[in-house]
Amino acid sequence: MTDNQGQSVPQRVFIIGATSAIAKGVALLYAARNSRLFLVGRNQAQLTEISAELLKAGAASVAVFVADLRDKSSHDEIVRIGVEKLGGLDVAMIAHGKMADQDELSANPDLLIDSFITNGLSVLSLSQRLAIVMKANKSGVLALFSSVAGERGRKSNYVYGASKAAITAYSSGLRAELKPSGVHVLTIKPGVVDTPMTASKKAPFKAKVEKVSIDIIRAIDAKKNILYTPWYWRWIMLVVKMIPEKIFMKTNF
Repeated sequence: MTDNQGQSVPQRVFIIGATSAIAKGVALLYAARNSRLFLVGRNQAQLTEISAELLKAGAASVAVFVADLRDKSSHDEIVRIGVEKLGGLDVAMIAHGKMADQDELSANPDLLIDSFITNGLSVLSLSQRLAIVMKANKSGVLALFSSVAGERGRKSNYVYGASKAAITAYSSGLRAELKPSGVHVLTIKPGVVDTPMTASKKAPFKAKVEKVSIDIIRAIDAKKNILYTPWYWRWIMLVVKMIPEKIFMKTNF
């Protein structure tokens, strides 16, 4: 966000899943704007390390909260404490998730459900709580991570893709619901990004975290509805969705 003179405005930024590579990249950009940050993750040591980096990068303040985000009983507390620490809420971004091995999930329904809770249901639970706060304040941007994996079910990661498809549908409806109140919802759909989560995966078009982070913060500033990042994934997925099912089933895509 910029003021009338084009200068970056400090904001109160709530980041869930803050130890992920992309979330950290976005946080560093907000820190450079002298923003206040509240970080949520499950690893205390990593949160402490990232906090120090953000303060060094210019953040006005950084507070952290350690939690297992699959446990929805902690979600009210996370949101309440985050808003209190920030003194309000301008931007909230939910970026946590884990890409488990599809073969393991296919063989174990309990692991499959646990994966869907991590990547899907926990996101919806936290999003709705943040949406309630923003709606009451009649302002704010809620940025939710979906993925291009949610565009079509693929045998290599269909459980992960199904959870992301749920987020895409949810965020579309939430965006329509909240628009009259002055709250904006951004759906983020990254392609393959060069992060620890994808380190073992060989894939073309791997994007750099820095590029994706810049795309995200610009989309938040501009209040875009949907962000494909990098941009070319919009067209890649358009082609993928047009492939007939009989042919698509035979691919390893």
